[in-house]
Amino acid sequence: MNRINWFQASPKGAKALGSIHHYVTTATNLPAQLIHLVFLRVSQINGCAHCIDLHARDLIKGGMTVDKVMLVPVWHEAEYLFSDQERAALAWTEEVTRISETQASDQAYAAAAAFFNEQDLVDLTLSIAAMNAFNRMGISFRLKPAAKV
Repeated sequence: MNRINWFQASPKGAKALGSIHHYVTTATNLPAQLIHLVFLRVSQINGCAHCIDLHARDLIKGGMTVDKVMLVPVWHEAEYLFSDQERAALAWTEEVTRISETQASDQAYAAAAAFFNEQDLVDLTLSIAAMNAFNRMGISFRLKPAAKV
């Protein structure tokens, strides 16, 4: 079933959500690769094909190896590929994305706070929240990935 184009149906809503995305990708102190890594992991957890495709491509364009991108879903098993800060961001990403299960535990918060100052931790969490919102829109309205056969 074809679904509406949510960008066209609610341009003001799309712009509002886009403002958060613009902030986290252009106005924070977080490295661009870290933000896209977080975007990819959120999208993998939520199962948003469009966003997985988009952010995997962004990471590769930004210089991340295909090998590393392919192992993001199992980063715990391939942690040697990821920096301490990336592992902290990935762990916090999983904690916040699965918040109904985790309740953003004190232990997970302390682990993330060990690698990010207060503003960066807030901005990281905004990045996670924004991608969760985009995933819900993308999945609900069946945005197609750019991948071709």
